[in-house]
Formats: sequence, structure tokens, C-alpha cells
Amino acid sequence: LALAGGAAALRPAARATRATVRMGAEPLSQQTGKYAMDQAVLDKYAALPRDKIQAEYVFIDADCTARSKCRTLDAARVKQGVDRLPKWTYDGSSTGQAPGDDSEVIIVPRAVYKDPFRGGDNILVLCDTYDPEGNPLPTNSRAPAVAKFEAGNAAAEKPWYGLEQEYTLFNLDGVTPLGWPVGGFPKPQGPYYCGAGADKSFGRAVSDAHYAACLYAGLEVSGTNAEVMPGQWEYQIGPSVGIDAADQLTISRYILDRICEDLGVIVSIDPKPISGDWNGAGCHMNFSTESTRKAGGLKTIEEMCEKLGKKHQEHIAAYGEGNERRLTGDCETADINTFSWGVADRGCSIRVPRDTAAEGCGYLEDRRPSSNVDPYVATALLFETCTN
Repeated sequence: LALAGGAAALRPAARATRATVRMGAEPLSQQTGKYAMDQAVLDKYAALPRDKIQAEYVFIDADCTARSKCRTLDAARVKQGVDRLPKWTYDGSSTGQAPGDDSEVIIVPRAVYKDPFRGGDNILVLCDTYDPEGNPLPTNSRAPAVAKFEAGNAAAEKPWYGLEQEYTLFNLDGVTPLGWPVGGFPKPQGPYYCGAGADKSFGRAVSDAHYAACLYAGLEVSGTNAEVMPGQWEYQIGPSVGIDAADQLTISRYILDRICEDLGVIVSIDPKPISGDWNGAGCHMNFSTESTRKAGGLKTIEEMCEKLGKKHQEHIAAYGEGNERRLTGDCETADINTFSWGVADRGCSIRVPRDTAAEGCGYLEDRRPSSNVDPYVATALLFETCTN
């Protein structure tokens, strides 16, 4: 009895010790992505037949980050188009968008894409956010962007965008970029841009998987490449027209997050993830209208550059968080406090491509937006300034 009592007395302490160990473990050090799990088991469930559609509703939280939740829909309703899809709600108190005593946020479907994760007839549904009275949330930047495009006669001007989204891949420690030695630095920049080889290209599997998934989803992805800093990549959305460009960039970021979740890496769109003599990450916006694309459009582009110069600080304020760490005048950037434009000059705020200058028409590239820019705010403001 004494021994039994002693053993019983020890059990709670042992349980407490195990609990402490579990709680003290770093969750991101665990291999939780699909890559670490038994694919044969996962495939068994993915292959099960079903006569309903799984619709992943994607929405933007208070930090301009895409989240999602899934619901079941009838195929007949989905075929009727995005306007016939049901509205839904989520707990805004858990996303920084509503108080706990009035937490329902209404999400309204705006665009539909094929789901590259579930396949079949399943869909991704991009939504924007409203309060119960039907007013756009303060964090809903899509609604005012639509209003700016409509007020500026975008239907006639047909604004085209090519959005160059740069991003950096990190190991699960959240500190070490992919391919970098832990606690150290790789060789200096130079061989990594568009590079190939195990000592130059870090994360190509992520880039290729994301490229394929975006094409499957129906996005207008025009290309991808390794960037100047090792572990950094870029893909391009466009040419896309008006609000559709920002919609596609938003859903492409969501797909990238899901790809990295599956593969067990972290993606960052911080504009300067590593301080020092390492390139930052931007989201350059290539922009044109009917006026710039027709003969003589170069004059219109020059006029646009003059307008952009007069509103430089307004644009800088709208072009992303932490951009002052990136726009230093070094590493292919213009100084954040100085506006400039030039032909084929990647050190300017606005670059006019050499082909555009030679042909007398075409587009401009705004190189100021950071990688974490809100695409709705940025595309609408660029259109408004250039066409007003």
C-alpha cells in the first residue's frame, strides 16, 4: 500500500512535467505540413467521390492578410456565377475587425477561382468585408478602390496592371532565410538573380508549385524568377484590368501561403527582411491606359510622371509598411524622400522602359510600392493620380 500510494502520488507530478514539456516546445519546429505526412493516407481521402462543391471563402483581416473558411455549396448554385453565391459571416473579434459583443463580419463573394488544393469542381471565393448594416469595414480597401475606378471612367481608360510580387522564404525558425547558414550569411549578392544550381537557387520548388497552382486557379501569372537576395523570389500578375489586378494579387498571396504551409517553409513579404547590403522586396506596378498605349502615348506618360511627382508623399504613405527600410537609394531603389523618373533607370521612382521610349507609347513602372503593399489602395491611387 505504501508503494502504491507513493506511485499514485508521483503520477500528477509526472503528468505535469510532460505537460510542461509539451507547452514549452516550439510549435513551428514541428513538421506539420503535408510534406511531412503520409501522402497515401491523405490521397485516400482526397480521392473520395462527392456530389457537392467545397467553397473556400477567402477574406482579408485587419493586418491585410488573407484568411479563409470553407463551406459546402450545390453545384447548380455555383454555376450561376459569383453574384448568386451566398454571403457568409465570421468572428471579427478574432481578426481585429470587430468587438466581442458585436463580432459578426459579413463577407460578400466578389470573384471565383478554381481551387488548386482540392481540385475537381471545388472553388476559392474571394470576398470583401462589411458590418451588419452593409457598410464596408475600415479594413475593406476593395470597396473604395472600386469606387475610384468607377469615378475615373476605368471602363473607357482600361487601366492595365502588371504587379511584380517579391517575397522571401524562411526556414521554420522564422529567422533564417532559405539557403542561408544558421546564424550566418551566404556569399554576397551577384550569382542568385535568375540563378541555377544548389549553391545559388533556394526555394525553386516553392516558386514552381506556386506558379502551377496560380495557373490552375485561372490567374493571369505572366512569369516568375529568382531574385537578387538568396532565398528571395518574384512572380508577376498581369496584364490584368482594373480591380481584377488587385483581386488576383490577393488570391495569389493566399495561394502562396497555402503552398508554403504544405511544404513547411515560411513566406515573408516584409520589404526589408534582412538589414544591410541585401536587396529588399517590392511590388513594382507596371501601368498603362488606352491613352498611353496608342501612338503618341509617351507624352501622356511624361504628364503622368509629373502628376506622380506632385503627389509623391501621398503615394509613399499608401505604398506599404516599413518601406523606409527599403527605399534608401541603394540596392536598386530611389530614396524615399526624393521623386525621380527616367528611361530604363532602376534607381528612379518611376522607370519608363526603353522600348516605350523608343516606340513612343507603352507603359510606366512605379518602383516605389513595398512587397506588403495593399494592392487595392495602390492600384486605385495610381489610376486616380495618373488619370485625374
